[in-house]
Amino acid sequence: MGEIKLDRPWYDHYVGDTPREITIPDGPLWAYLDRAVEEFPDNMALHYEGVEMTYRELGELVDKAANGFARLGVTKGDTVAIMLPNCPQFVISYFGALKAGATVTPVNPMSMPKELRIYLQDTGAKTMVTLNFFYKTVNAVRQESNLENVIVTAAWDPMSKLKQILAPLLVYRKQMKDVPPLQEGDLEWNEWLDRSVPEPPVVVVDPSKDLAVYQFTGGTTGIPKAAMLTHNNLKANCEQCGAWMSWMADRGKELFVAALPMQHIFGQTVSMNLAISWGCGIILIPDPRDIENLLGKMDKLNPTFFPIVATLAIAIYSSDVVDKYDITSLKLSIAGAMALPAEVTRKFEEATNSIIIEGYGLTEASPVTHANPLDKEARRIGSIGLPFPSTDSKIVDLDDRSKDLPAGEVGELGVKGPQVMQGYHNRPEETENVLTDDGWLFTGDIAKMDPDGWTYIVDRKKDLINASGFKVWPRDVEEVLFEHPKVKEAAVVGVPDEVRGETVKAFIVLEPGESSSLEEIRSFCKEKMAAYKVPTDVEFVETLPKSMVGKVLRRELREQEEE
Repeated sequence: MGEIKLDRPWYDHYVGDTPREITIPDGPLWAYLDRAVEEFPDNMALHYEGVEMTYRELGELVDKAANGFARLGVTKGDTVAIMLPNCPQFVISYFGALKAGATVTPVNPMSMPKELRIYLQDTGAKTMVTLNFFYKTVNAVRQESNLENVIVTAAWDPMSKLKQILAPLLVYRKQMKDVPPLQEGDLEWNEWLDRSVPEPPVVVVDPSKDLAVYQFTGGTTGIPKAAMLTHNNLKANCEQCGAWMSWMADRGKELFVAALPMQHIFGQTVSMNLAISWGCGIILIPDPRDIENLLGKMDKLNPTFFPIVATLAIAIYSSDVVDKYDITSLKLSIAGAMALPAEVTRKFEEATNSIIIEGYGLTEASPVTHANPLDKEARRIGSIGLPFPSTDSKIVDLDDRSKDLPAGEVGELGVKGPQVMQGYHNRPEETENVLTDDGWLFTGDIAKMDPDGWTYIVDRKKDLINASGFKVWPRDVEEVLFEHPKVKEAAVVGVPDEVRGETVKAFIVLEPGESSSLEEIRSFCKEKMAAYKVPTDVEFVETLPKSMVGKVLRRELREQEEE
């Protein structure tokens, strides 16, 4: 690698007193929770299905969970897998496992046995916390794993005694039909906690070296890889997010909407860890697909901060019930994980009377590395914004990463900072492919940076369409499609073509009640883009395949075309 020279022009565009550098506080990740318990013991920490939990109560339950894990033999260096939706048990298990010295492996509850087998075998997890609805999946793979302890909880466990009786009979009656009985030796959540005491073991952690989380990534590329994130990686990103938003936030007074799954790194850092680091409340939304339930909770509880993805923003402003609810308490929505089209920004801000800003990150960086300023005048729609405090960023040649590119040229985005992972677990070759010895992480995203440091994602390397030698970036075409008044969602991929090599195909979800045609879409696009970018084929679909966080999976659309 050649010598890296950066003048960091983005500093000149930081808003207010945003610091250029952050300081990572001493101690493990769970120190944030301990501080919140001490400073804001009576503040609401969690709201879940009508049940509120204070920081004092949360702190006691986490200490009991840490004690419970220790009694099961969990010690420093062990792995605890957590396969739960957004619920109090996730937060309690997460911090309880960390306090016991373990590394946490968050698992997507929608995982199939094949996927879960990979997660458990790769990390060697001996202990797992899961929801009863997923217990059958766990049983299918336990003989091929190192699992020794399985703790099974239910969606209604945090509720009142009456609701614990009624919920499985009334609300969850259909789902309960597929729940097998507990195997001998497995533990029921409430009984396990009741047998524990709020006395966590004494664990010494080196936050700069000891791993807090094995965070799996690869959902858009196929093969799962566990990014190794230390306590300091995750704390650094909390401090960076906090520094970016501090002028808009009051510690101990904000209320976050946790609609993004917390087993995903975006929801984990920005919805959970950041909120706890500020001593703020979290509204836990286990199923954000129920838009009316989400809107009803927002109307009733008046949240102020909303980490979000573009597809959820679309679902909210497109809902036929959105006008029934007042969601204007929001100060800020932070969008990531996928592109935020300009039209989505406009419509969401109209619905909420607040600001939504686009940021950027990836699992390997805990995850956030860039964001727009929290100011409508300062932000630049279409850009992922500026590098975070204590974060360097550059664009390198697509074929030679040692060659830094000047402003305006398109290449691969590289980032460097205290939030960047230690590498992929058990995958040295994959680690070497993306992470340099001096800490640069190459993202696989194609981007350009202007002279002021504003960065624009062009697309993913693997999503490039080569049509008769012309490069077509799907995001460019999708931005135009979103401008069409009948289009609700759109995704563009390259499909094989005997003449052009590849050609452009669009998958479109129309607004309710609308109809369209290939000719109408092509005619609209021809007025707004070069001819070689115009979709040759259009397929109107009811839904687009998405990851657990709501990111559109172009890979699945390509595979569908190849079948």
